[in-house]
Amino acid sequence: MGPGLFWNFPPKAGCTVPQSLLQTMLLSRMAGMKEQQFTEEKPLLPEQRGGDSDMDKGEEASGGLACPASPVPLNQPPTPSRSTHRWHVIARHWLRQTRRRTSGVLPESCEQLMPAGDWKEHDVETPYGMLHVVIRGAPKGNKPAILTYHDVGLNHKLCFNSFFNNEDMQEITKHFVVCHVDAPGQQIGASQMPQGYQYPTMDQLAGMLPTVVQHFGFKSIVGIGVGAGAYILAKFALIFPDMVEGLVLLNIDPNGKGWIDWAATKLSGLTSALPDTVLPHLFSQEELMNNTELVQSYRQQINNTVNQFNLQLFWNMYNSRRDLEMNRSGTVINAKTLKCPVMLVVGDNAPAEEGVVECNSKLDPTNTTFLKMADSGGLPQLTQPGKLTEAFKYFLQGMGYIAYVKDRRLSGGPVPSASMTRLARSRTASLNSASSIDGSRSRACTHSDSSEGVGTVTHTMEVSC
Repeated sequence: MGPGLFWNFPPKAGCTVPQSLLQTMLLSRMAGMKEQQFTEEKPLLPEQRGGDSDMDKGEEASGGLACPASPVPLNQPPTPSRSTHRWHVIARHWLRQTRRRTSGVLPESCEQLMPAGDWKEHDVETPYGMLHVVIRGAPKGNKPAILTYHDVGLNHKLCFNSFFNNEDMQEITKHFVVCHVDAPGQQIGASQMPQGYQYPTMDQLAGMLPTVVQHFGFKSIVGIGVGAGAYILAKFALIFPDMVEGLVLLNIDPNGKGWIDWAATKLSGLTSALPDTVLPHLFSQEELMNNTELVQSYRQQINNTVNQFNLQLFWNMYNSRRDLEMNRSGTVINAKTLKCPVMLVVGDNAPAEEGVVECNSKLDPTNTTFLKMADSGGLPQLTQPGKLTEAFKYFLQGMGYIAYVKDRRLSGGPVPSASMTRLARSRTASLNSASSIDGSRSRACTHSDSSEGVGTVTHTMEVSC
């Protein structure tokens, strides 16, 4: 019998609990434990019981819970009494609490939804090897899962912790199941791959993801990828378009390396330590020259937390990638491109800036948003998590998954965000602003003031914030 099945009553002469009531409570408790395990809850305090305060007062006066009267003979119907009524009140309250814990009703607060230690680690066997996956929550109806894939040199913690720990991002993710995927051998504490191990190609890394989606029962995903992870998610969406509802691609380079770039990478690998070879892929030249605190921290963490042998395999495979086979409709015969809504993100002066611009030219302008973020360096999710969170919020809203957003700068609380819906949907202008995304929002309103603009999509919107 599990803990917390009954309260401990003080001994009291002549106190007998009806057997039928105890059986009902026990059976209900056992049924609830079969459906879902949960931690023991303490009985509610008198001030928390609300309507039962009168009962509590009577109980305190008697020195404990009031007990029903002595049992009557079985051949006589029991006479109603206030004590018996109190037991029925207790039973109804207890059953309500049990149903609430086991019915799957979502809690109201973010703290309840995302307690510490709620992340669960899994190793998923795929046709191309084992994948380390970290997941929080369970599929919620027909909503997609938020699935992330990190850049080379990083893992899900180094790449996304700052972004997903943002307060506003937590307000978003409480509505979704979140799934972080680590490339093979890149997670913290990963064992070294054996000598001669053939690392999966970029196409095979993308081919691992359907197994993850099916393993956890996701209906579909909204992907967030950075660098190599963005390339993998884009490849996944090209091969399995029905599994992807939207993509947020940071620092994506759709082009394979030419012979000159490949030779330069090889030469750099011979003359520099691996972390110093990878850092120019992650950070802008300005950040590297200034040797910012962020660069120093990531140089140390890449060296200490990521297995260097495994990282070298992933780095080599990324540099051997082929061009993403996608082109905007009408540019070539049988053109193939991403069908889902896409938000491209890059920092100003980021090493991947040219690649992201190239990718933008290959996508359908009717469902693409290009976001260039000022003062964000090479990794906007680390340096500007607030701005990126706000853009992601409106991206999801444009897909119909968030009815409203909370603007903490306004005293009115939740406010409709029609202007940013236009930013995500209309894409009828090219905006440039060196301030914040709020300036972009107001300018988006001036360029598409009517609802008809949503249906007459003609250009990709480019926003600089």
